[in-house]
Formats: sequence, C-alpha cells, structure tokens
Amino acid sequence: MSFPNVILVDELDNEIGVMDKLEAHQKGLLHRAFSVFVFNKKNEMLLQKRAVEKYHSGGLWTNSCCSHPAENETVLNAGHRRLKEEMNYQCDLHEGFHFIYKVALDNDLTEYELDHVLIGLSNDNPIINPEEASDFKWISIPQVLKEIEDRPSDFTFWFKVIMKDYLVELENNLNKINESL
Repeated sequence: MSFPNVILVDELDNEIGVMDKLEAHQKGLLHRAFSVFVFNKKNEMLLQKRAVEKYHSGGLWTNSCCSHPAENETVLNAGHRRLKEEMNYQCDLHEGFHFIYKVALDNDLTEYELDHVLIGLSNDNPIINPEEASDFKWISIPQVLKEIEDRPSDFTFWFKVIMKDYLVELENNLNKINESL
C-alpha cells in the first residue's frame, strides 16, 4: 500500500516540509488535515462509517469526509476532491475553523493534526466508495451526541473532539452560512 505525502506544519499552520503520510503517523509529527461536515435542510449532519480496511480507525463512524491536502493544494480544493473520491459527492464548502489534536491510534500510529473544519450544505445522499466508507447516515446533533455518549468506541477520535470541544464553533459557522444564503 502506498501513501501520499502530507504537509508538515507548525502550530500556526506554516508549512515546514512534506513527508509520507504513514511515516508522519508513525513518528507523530504535526501535519495539515481537514474534516468536512455536510448538513441538510433538517439540520442533520451526514456521517460516514469508515471502511474496515482503512489503515486506522476502520469501521468507525465519523464526519462526512476527512483527509489531508496534497502538496500545492488548498484545503478547500482538497475537501472537494476527497468528498468526491470518498462519497461521490459535490457541494459548496465553507472554511469554518481549525484546531490541533493528538492521539495514539491503533497499529502504533499517532494522529497529530492541525485539522481544518469545512462545512457544506446539501440534501443529496452520497454514493459511497466502498474502499473509503461502508455506510452513511443523516443524524441530528442531539442524536449523535447521545450515540457518542452511549457508544464512544463507535466513533473516530477527531470526530468526538469536534463534537465535544468545538460544537459551538461548528454550529456558529453553520448558522453564518445559512444566514448568508
């Protein structure tokens, strides 16, 4: 399995180099990432269940799409590219906020990311790429919070961080997007 490069960054999101994605996760080095959240008219968010075969966090529920921008690619362009690759999906994306998290994962990997949260609006159902995702669902924020509380091991670490520590920022950005339409 070959892995693309990720962009290594400092805590201010300044690029400091590139490295093979797997090596960056093995060494636990800070790199740029993004998490896409798509919401529908009912204010439900689109979740995907990661394919079991993923090299980490396989079989877990998470936000609509998440990945890493390629070299010389903007975060927004990367979000559009990966949303299409993972979910065969297109919608306008808006930059929300970013945060840093670090966690030891399975397989002796460490996820240390400066994660840009991107927000989109759509009512369409995805056509999932089975190499990336095994399922999807639309779910309200109160319902997903209850599911995380009841079954925390069913969800990715970064998704739980966003829902616990950055939910107000996510909702505020969603409201601004809705108001601008």
